[in-house]
Amino acid sequence: MENRVFIALGSNMGDRAANLKEAIQMLSEHPGIDLASYSSIYETDPVGYEDQGEFLNMVIAADTDRSPHELLESCMSIEQKIGRKRDIRWGPRTIDLDILLYNHENMITEDLIIPHPRMKERAFVIVPLAEIGERTDVPVMDTPLEALLEEIPDREGVRIWKQKNGEDVFGLFEN
Repeated sequence: MENRVFIALGSNMGDRAANLKEAIQMLSEHPGIDLASYSSIYETDPVGYEDQGEFLNMVIAADTDRSPHELLESCMSIEQKIGRKRDIRWGPRTIDLDILLYNHENMITEDLIIPHPRMKERAFVIVPLAEIGERTDVPVMDTPLEALLEEIPDREGVRIWKQKNGEDVFGLFEN
């Protein structure tokens, strides 16, 4: 597994925590994807389309031998299996999996842009990415994570929901 990837997860429909857990379980069982690290879980206000419930968000780091497009296909397949519907742009969803970073690569294709094009504008991505970045080698971006954290709008809309305390990722979902 030579490629380090960071994936943002979000859910605001149904059992949000169960949706995150199921997505992580499916990713971890996928051939060619090994979970390396993960953030705490954050409860966040919706962005864009605001007439919807609050989200649970987190970021995971994984090692993979899959290409960026193969990884995208895997993420979209997991979203579909968990019941994701794409009715409203930035609308409610059972699960959302976004590839944020893939090694140090920059890529623009019709269906995939790496680094994720709006991640620097979204506190619900930068806050958990910065947390995981303290423990994990985050690929160099043009702006350091610490600077992004200081500049990011809407940080108050990102609140810790379940703090990571050194347990296995699935320990985050225990009562």
